[in-house]
Amino acid sequence: MPKEDIKGKIEKLREDIRNHDHKYYVENKPEISDFEYDRLIKELIALENAHPGLITLDSPSQRVGGEPLKVFPVVEHRVGMLSMDNTYSPEELLEFDKRVKKNLSAEKIEYTAELKIDGVSVSLVYEDGLFIRGATRGDGIKGDDVTANLKTIRSIPLRLNFPKGSKPPKFIEVRGEVYMDRKSLRMLNEEKEENNDELFANPRNAAAGSLKLLDPRLTARRHLNIFVHGVGYAEGLNVESQFELLEFYKNAGFRISPYARKFDLLGEVIDYCNSWEDRRSGLDFDIDGMVIKVNSFKQQRLLGQTTKSPRWMIAYKFHAKRAQTKLEDIIVQVGRTGTLTPVAILKPVSLSGSTVSRATLHNIDEIGRKDIRIGDSVIIEKAGEIIPQVVEAVKEKRTANTRKFNMPKKCPACGWVATRKAGEVAYRCENISCPAQLKMRIKHFASREAMDIEGLGEAIIEQIVDNGLVKDYGDIYFLKFEQLKILERMADKSAQNLIDAINKSRNHDLSQLIYALGIRHVGVHAASVLADRYKSLDSLSNSTIEELTNIYEIGPVMAESMYEFFKNPQTKKVLEKIRKAGLNFIQKKRKPDGKLSGRKFVFTGELDSFTRDEAGKLVRQSGGDISDIVSKKVDYVVIGKQSGSKVKKAQALGITIIDEKKFKEMLS
Repeated sequence: MPKEDIKGKIEKLREDIRNHDHKYYVENKPEISDFEYDRLIKELIALENAHPGLITLDSPSQRVGGEPLKVFPVVEHRVGMLSMDNTYSPEELLEFDKRVKKNLSAEKIEYTAELKIDGVSVSLVYEDGLFIRGATRGDGIKGDDVTANLKTIRSIPLRLNFPKGSKPPKFIEVRGEVYMDRKSLRMLNEEKEENNDELFANPRNAAAGSLKLLDPRLTARRHLNIFVHGVGYAEGLNVESQFELLEFYKNAGFRISPYARKFDLLGEVIDYCNSWEDRRSGLDFDIDGMVIKVNSFKQQRLLGQTTKSPRWMIAYKFHAKRAQTKLEDIIVQVGRTGTLTPVAILKPVSLSGSTVSRATLHNIDEIGRKDIRIGDSVIIEKAGEIIPQVVEAVKEKRTANTRKFNMPKKCPACGWVATRKAGEVAYRCENISCPAQLKMRIKHFASREAMDIEGLGEAIIEQIVDNGLVKDYGDIYFLKFEQLKILERMADKSAQNLIDAINKSRNHDLSQLIYALGIRHVGVHAASVLADRYKSLDSLSNSTIEELTNIYEIGPVMAESMYEFFKNPQTKKVLEKIRKAGLNFIQKKRKPDGKLSGRKFVFTGELDSFTRDEAGKLVRQSGGDISDIVSKKVDYVVIGKQSGSKVKKAQALGITIIDEKKFKEMLS
């Protein structure tokens, strides 16, 4: 197919996908099935992979991709993202109205009223209609660059929608609120509950936590959404009021709240706000009040702002719904990483349309700070209308029969000693055979970056653990064909395939085994560094904290975590088991004549042809080495899309900077 035809086909696919994204995520009126949509995406990605020169930043294929970040760069807002003054009563709203009228003299004033979404404030920067950067509010002056995570939100257009012949603003900072709806939060917390992880207390915390995940692929699974509502700095924006701005955003392809209204009298505003006090529970997302703004931008400029907040805008906050009940007991749950979390057992009480009988207490420090005791009468509220939390104890009702709660000295799931490291709030169980942690440890052990045991998925892991076939990940290598073939959804062929995959994994690289062990803080790259340094698992397991800390790229926290892991008697038992199973404990020698022998690489940004981990493996296979840190010891910095601060540091040190094409040439 001629290149022009391919380019036209790609553009048509992009246009179709953008239209379907808008229909589904903005208008909530899907026109095709998920299967048909996925087919369009796959076709686009296949064409772009075959013709990488035709990939553009605004392509729908660029929403999710790349390797996890190490940190979020900090960016400065061109116009500060100020906070709002809050009010809780109609009388205070009337005072706000008096102040506005006093400063605007006899001018006619219009107000807008919008739902106050309980989410995370963000700024979206568009240049000539293209989404360039997105950041959190931060301290109002500077925020975190979370562009990669914001791209995963499909209701955020990567390119603004404008009719042919008309131009988008040259530059515009779109302000909005990222949130998680209640259904998505329930699903996320159900998943966390299955893994014995700490639950998100409310949709806002869930949205904030999801936006700050370093891996955008994980953020994409959180189903975040956005309503846009304001503007920061702009060039070429021809609107004169808040209501015109919302209409402009709607036409440009953004998602705006359908509940925004315009009023001439503040009394009408108050009536509208009060009408939402009870109606808010019918929404599928969380609001904690209403936002009232002077509609005219000219009047907004005249009113100005204080150092903290605009004088033309105020938030009318709703009171959280609360109930009083008795805290009958406190139990401890064990999370998949060994975290011990205290949970309040409550006398069942009705709150916001459901019966509440349990609430997380987060950690022992939180219990102490609130002085909550077993037997207390307590006030609970449903944060975000979903997750119950204990707000406070009713001290005046406290009796002599109440008692303080102490964290158990041993893990309630396995009896192992519970430990708490200096500087941490959580108590942990460090037993790698703890039944409360076992399923997720095996899942990690079998993952692609670790031992890469194809076929050992969640359903099979559930069965082999529940049926007592494995007590730790060492037992995987002693599973028999006869044990597997009788499992649900297994047959002779799939059982044999799994046995073959298990056997194949015995010969994997030492770095994969180190990562698979699930040592806290030790990721893929650190595992590779350790394999290169120690050459054998025995040598690594006998290392001291001092030795480990002296290794370039291994910090004191990671060093202490490894030392504690290997000195654990239960770890030693499991390691001896996998030694008997014949797993590779020795670092395989690299070919001395490798194409990249003696050269060290750093990767930054998103690569098109492979992930950073895959690129790192190719470097090592060719005799080279990789690093996460730019230093004088590095020979090349390979840049991809959205490269970060490593480029500037490489330039300052005079390190050779190459693109992906040059890197592939070096490999070949």
